[in-house]
Amino acid sequence: MPNEHTGHRKRMKERFLDTRFDGYQEHEILEMILYYVYPRTDTNPLAHRLLREFGSLSAIFDARIDTLVGAGLTQNAALFLTMIPDISRVYLDDRNNNKSKIIDFENLGDYFIPKFIGRDEEVMILLLADAKGKELYSGVVSKGSFTASEAPIRRIVDLAMRYNAATAAIAHNHPSGVALPSRSDIDATKEVCKALNLVGVLMVDHLIVADDDFVSIRDTQLCDELLC
Repeated sequence: MPNEHTGHRKRMKERFLDTRFDGYQEHEILEMILYYVYPRTDTNPLAHRLLREFGSLSAIFDARIDTLVGAGLTQNAALFLTMIPDISRVYLDDRNNNKSKIIDFENLGDYFIPKFIGRDEEVMILLLADAKGKELYSGVVSKGSFTASEAPIRRIVDLAMRYNAATAAIAHNHPSGVALPSRSDIDATKEVCKALNLVGVLMVDHLIVADDDFVSIRDTQLCDELLC
């Protein structure tokens, strides 16, 4: 049956159609998102309460499912909210996925950072390109800690040979939020670079990504093997 909440939702949706989320406050954005997991509930008080408890939209989306359930959300609602960062990453990756585009190796941060949105575990992503800089392959090649002994060197070399790549770059994230390369990061970079060099593939850089920040090992000049 129609009620005051139905009318409010209709007005909120019409407003979104006119302005998207321009001018919306955080609680109004969250309130609208929650419409789709609480179809018959006034989600405005819940949105306010979640923002008071977590502090921001991003903190809510990045929270663990059990934490959100503990804050009073249903399992379904908690799952839905935690999907948002991953949906954002997939959307950006898909939108920017243009196989005919030439990769700008001087601005690899812009290329790699969106690929780590929503990831709360350490992963390594490999980019392969041809001699002109055209992307041949991009994907996750390992999950978990990244050290010289655990680097997926064989997989990287196999992919480089399969795609007949001329150049390669890798990036991995530090979920701790600190983008500074560790000693093991440097050692692993050297091992990957040497292995690729043996099959004629130039390793151009290794980026360490943390949130919206990154460090280029090439720029730090901590690894002489890069750009060899």
